[in-house]
Amino acid sequence: MLFKDVLGLEHIKKHLMATAHSGRVAHAQLFVGPEGCGTLPMAIAYAQYLLCGNSGDDNESDNLACNAKCNSLTHSDLHFAFPVSNSDKVKSHAVSDHYLEDWRQFVQEQPYGNLFDWYRHIGIEKKQGQIGVDEAQDVVKKLSLKSYEGGYKVLLIWMAEKMNISAANKLLKLIEEPPEKTVLILMAEDEEQIINTIRSRCQILHLPPLAEDTIVNALLNKGATETEANSIAQEANGNFNKALDLLNKDSEDLVFERWFVQWVRSAFKAKGNKAAIQELIMWSDQVAKTGREVQKQFLNYCLATMRQALLLNYNADELVFMKIHLEGFDLKKFAPFVHENNILPIVEELEQAIYHVERNGNSKIIFTDLSIKLTRLLHTKAA
Repeated sequence: MLFKDVLGLEHIKKHLMATAHSGRVAHAQLFVGPEGCGTLPMAIAYAQYLLCGNSGDDNESDNLACNAKCNSLTHSDLHFAFPVSNSDKVKSHAVSDHYLEDWRQFVQEQPYGNLFDWYRHIGIEKKQGQIGVDEAQDVVKKLSLKSYEGGYKVLLIWMAEKMNISAANKLLKLIEEPPEKTVLILMAEDEEQIINTIRSRCQILHLPPLAEDTIVNALLNKGATETEANSIAQEANGNFNKALDLLNKDSEDLVFERWFVQWVRSAFKAKGNKAAIQELIMWSDQVAKTGREVQKQFLNYCLATMRQALLLNYNADELVFMKIHLEGFDLKKFAPFVHENNILPIVEELEQAIYHVERNGNSKIIFTDLSIKLTRLLHTKAA
């Protein structure tokens, strides 16, 4: 992947090319950016720039063989680590190498895809993947070998926040003192989830969300109309992965908004209404049957919706990007019920639910408890 294939972020590209030209390439780097901003395409383009000795704004060189291998992600000195889990394909001790062919296909098809897209691609969407100690041992072994082509060796660790403590400790010495001409690039959406000992040893580069006009131009190239592209780009809020999902009408958010609307409607009716309480219990049972990654995604969607409703309630309309596509539900009419007296407890309860889901709590109990608390909180009066 070349820099010209990465959407926007021209200042980041220039900075990375300058480090390569000056020979000041940090051996451990951490690319931090929100979903859909392009940390993975940027890291792959940078790795290709280093491995193939590319130059110029187009990131191309006369080394056609090297560029071809990097484009197909088959270069011998380009290594990957990413979250995986045991599956029908891999019964135990799953590591990235077991899913390498799937990974190449995923990156070619969805370079801006998120973690759930990846889990769905390899059929583990009902599990919680991780980068474990088996992966770390594999990485240490690979990078201890000499470069196959005599230049750099580059390891890309995607979604590095999914690295468990054992794996992080195993990689610590490698990150601190890597072999000569070895570059490790970690990518994360939430750097706070990476342990301090790893984070402090990396040069951190923050990637911002994509500009709206960048997304509009990319959508126009995908065949969207100008009106459609502008509307989707605003709703995507810098997330190109979400923009593509909305364009293809394949966004998880379309499912989540149905769940959310059903949930809050039942919660409004539930005060002193036994039938509505039963509805909430049935709703909790339905959501509990999905995988834990889906449950976490839904709870994060609820957090975002509550924050957007609060902004609407306080007339900060220019900061509101979210739309509810379901007929009969108007976010503006819901907004007055989210205010200064209940927003903090609502956020706290949603974050607690995410915490318990991550730690394999009983999903039905978690969502039933959350639903009953939400009923009480939504009926709290504003000051």
